[in-house]
Amino acid sequence: MDKHTDLKVCVVGLGSMGMGVATSLLRGGFETVGCDVSEDAMARFVASGGKAVGNPAEAARDADVVITVVVNAAQTEAVLFGKHGAAAAMTKGGVVLSCATMGPDIARSLEERVEALGLGYIDAPVSGGAGRAAAGELTIMGSGRPAAFDKVRPVLDAIAQKVYELGDRAGIGASFKVVNQLLAGVHIAAACEAITFAKALGLDIDKVYEVITASAGNSWMFENRVPHILDGDYAPRSAIDIFTKDLGIVSDIGRDLKFPLSIASTALQMFIMTSAAGMGRDDDASVARLLAQVTGLTLPEAPGTL
Repeated sequence: MDKHTDLKVCVVGLGSMGMGVATSLLRGGFETVGCDVSEDAMARFVASGGKAVGNPAEAARDADVVITVVVNAAQTEAVLFGKHGAAAAMTKGGVVLSCATMGPDIARSLEERVEALGLGYIDAPVSGGAGRAAAGELTIMGSGRPAAFDKVRPVLDAIAQKVYELGDRAGIGASFKVVNQLLAGVHIAAACEAITFAKALGLDIDKVYEVITASAGNSWMFENRVPHILDGDYAPRSAIDIFTKDLGIVSDIGRDLKFPLSIASTALQMFIMTSAAGMGRDDDASVARLLAQVTGLTLPEAPGTL
């Protein structure tokens, strides 16, 4: 193998983002082992040409790079250091890429524990959504030792369009991602509020989408999420409960810093209410459905919906 493919990689977490990361690595020629609690997810990865093992330690055995694409810090810790932890099974000198959104203090703690085992650690939260993950076009907000970046650069090139090296210690990447998630959550909530407000005004919301996406009020989230509402399609690309978690992290950090986050806090409550209404695992555009329920509006339904 050449320098671009001689690294053995393990991806733990084959959800919408992790599956895209893992299949991008396969396209790049990397020997890639996937791991997930879902048998169906592992079967899909095998069908794509990969190998899959349900135990993180077995999946990471002799791996040069382990990429954790799980929901939160607690799952990351369990994957790396739990009963069947991946970290102890890796090749010495290997590198962990940790992609979950978490607070910077937790990222620094994980870095210390990983480095104590003779491994590298990159705090590597990602952005871009499932589509860009599948295309190998993620944005990575990374921080970690320069040597760790050098070792995994071919892997980063296979999964990301943009890799920002933001500092030489963990926690910096996590902090950038927290700022991103504040904006993303607020923009999703605002997009849902705007399109349902347009419906309340009696406007053709398909035309509203056309006009706003060509106007100054547009945002990436409005352009990306409102089509889900127009199609009545709330299959989760990114779920409501992702933002109850991420904006919860934002809120906790703001409280610790004694920094007011009034807009983010309002958005967080909108996601919490939507989750409480039974839509926590649905697409995060479901905030619009909550607003429609509260105000008695009727939004489009997917074809075939009874």
